Amino acid sequence: MTSKLSEPQPKRQGPLAVTIKEVAARARVSVATVSRVLNGKGPVREDTWRRVLDVAQDMRYVPHGVARSLSTRRSNTIGVVLPDLYGEFFSEVIRGIDVAARRDGYHLLLSGSHSETSEMSAVLAAVRGRVDGLIVMSPDVEASALCASLPEGTPVVLLNCLTKDGCAITIDNYGGAYQMVRHLTALGHRRIAFIAGPARNVDACERLRGYRDAMHRFVTRQTAALEFPGAFNEETGFEAGKRILELSPRPTAIFAANDAMAIGAMYALRSADTDVPAEIAVAGFDDIPIARYVYPPLTTVSVAIAELGRRSFEMLLKVIENGPGQKQETLPATLLIRESCGAAQAARTAGHHFRTRIATSPSTP
Repeated sequence: MTSKLSEPQPKRQGPLAVTIKEVAARARVSVATVSRVLNGKGPVREDTWRRVLDVAQDMRYVPHGVARSLSTRRSNTIGVVLPDLYGEFFSEVIRGIDVAARRDGYHLLLSGSHSETSEMSAVLAAVRGRVDGLIVMSPDVEASALCASLPEGTPVVLLNCLTKDGCAITIDNYGGAYQMVRHLTALGHRRIAFIAGPARNVDACERLRGYRDAMHRFVTRQTAALEFPGAFNEETGFEAGKRILELSPRPTAIFAANDAMAIGAMYALRSADTDVPAEIAVAGFDDIPIARYVYPPLTTVSVAIAELGRRSFEMLLKVIENGPGQKQETLPATLLIRESCGAAQAARTAGHHFRTRIATSPSTP
């Protein structure tokens, strides 16, 4: 006699999803047992465990996330709010978060705030109640105002925000910029132009501060005439590069506050038949993936961008599981020497407490 478990099932018509009750009926167990098996919680005999999994797989059962969240009070979803979703820096941050989140069974809800306080508040209101916690990068918005928009007790980790409260991860922007200028002066440069980032951006302000302090320390001359505004994109780097070419005497080096602007500046120099690095050296900040493949490969301050994302998720998971705490973490920056500044061996003189890597070809990570 054929058992009920192996009897052919009628083909389901239409888009209706298989329910947990149907899985339980076919596996000849209770709904609670199916729930324990699928959630990996509670005592279940091994043969029953295997039977339920086989039936669920055979029926292509997909747990209903909303229903499960009602019983566990978890959505297994986190919100990620970034200033923008465009550009290699943000895509690398997302990649780092996503890899770590998938490993722990979490999904992501992504949104861009466009660096506007009102937009940030709207985004936070939209994800309220739909996520277990939030990772928020908001270098342009005051952290206290941001946190005031969140319901009390919301698990949150802040990225690159100027704050001394809660859980936050930042980059050593000041130290990285300082050491890049030190490296350029060790190569003999004295007229070092700087392409700055947005005026309200915490990262940009710290990189500008590092540039100014290092110029004062190693060059000891007024640098205001060598500072040019930018907006962390290729277009503003290109425009600044054209303006730098009009200076007399010209700077012998350009340090851009991020790689996108450095690449834009390099294109402006190439368009004017100005050799990099023979006539003007160029350096950036971040080490986005494309930086090693431009010509010449870009010297930069390397930040482990994907690692920033991974660590932020791991920190958030601890807040979700253990409750709010106080933890401030700063990721180090690494001086990464490629061909856009020439004479890579001179990098060995740049800094005793700052890690330096020498990359001799575009394919070197």
